[in-house]
Amino acid sequence: MAVAEHRNFTRAAKQLGISTSTLSQTIRNMEERLGVRLLNRTTRSVVPTVAGDTLLARMRPVVDEYEAAIESLNTFRDKPAGLLRLTVAPPVAQFVLPLVLAKFLQRYPDIRLEISGDSANVDIVAQQFDAGIRVSDRVDRDMIAVPVTGRWRLAVVGAPSYFSRRGEPKTPDELLGHNCIRVRLSSGAMLPWRFQRDDKPLDLAVSGSLVVNLDTLVEAAVFNGIGLAQGPRAQFEQEISDGRLVSVLERWQPVMPPFSLYYPSRRQTPAALKALVNFLRQTHSGKGAR
Repeated sequence: MAVAEHRNFTRAAKQLGISTSTLSQTIRNMEERLGVRLLNRTTRSVVPTVAGDTLLARMRPVVDEYEAAIESLNTFRDKPAGLLRLTVAPPVAQFVLPLVLAKFLQRYPDIRLEISGDSANVDIVAQQFDAGIRVSDRVDRDMIAVPVTGRWRLAVVGAPSYFSRRGEPKTPDELLGHNCIRVRLSSGAMLPWRFQRDDKPLDLAVSGSLVVNLDTLVEAAVFNGIGLAQGPRAQFEQEISDGRLVSVLERWQPVMPPFSLYYPSRRQTPAALKALVNFLRQTHSGKGAR
């Protein structure tokens, strides 16, 4: 099931916590035992055969029922237990979750968390995540969404050494003459720089000499005066306060929707996920833009 969902042995093996060679041999042994080919393998993809699709269609309800039966035992435990797999937007993984996870795991020692940071909108059902955390307006309507932050504000920041060389931009349009550090999403698209003008959203296609896909690389580049960066203000708040970074274009920065934890409405909610949802609701203290 994992190989068919990922269409890739390496990603499926990573999800299952085993080696790619072990997974490949397991599939090969199963095909030999059953006497039919279940997967067509090429150098670029792995696709179920007709026999494989037939087996998947019959096995999925069986596996779901098995998981529901195991989950039902949680009602006899004093505290919820089990593994929760979450896909989380990088800003939340870096600045929100660390503040609450220690207390959550202390309260529920039998729950294990596996967190995957990803800027893309991940299909949590197809990739077998229990839940995800994304900006609210990017959550599909068929999901149950629970806000875990208040609204938050963006910021454009740079090091004093950068501004001493290049000067400060006074309007977003002047960023076109600056070196802007851009972020490439896992989908391949560039993360746009967002502003507001007369209460209307404005996306700006900035340019620069550096493109990254990690927030830590953005921070290092900004601190070293390479260029300007845009991100959640909370990400740079301490550095702005102590003067290591300077925030510019503040009146142009939009207020963004809250981040929300979301999960499928059509599935039985595991007890461990219920515990996390309730915990985040209790600890959510965002009351407006930050």
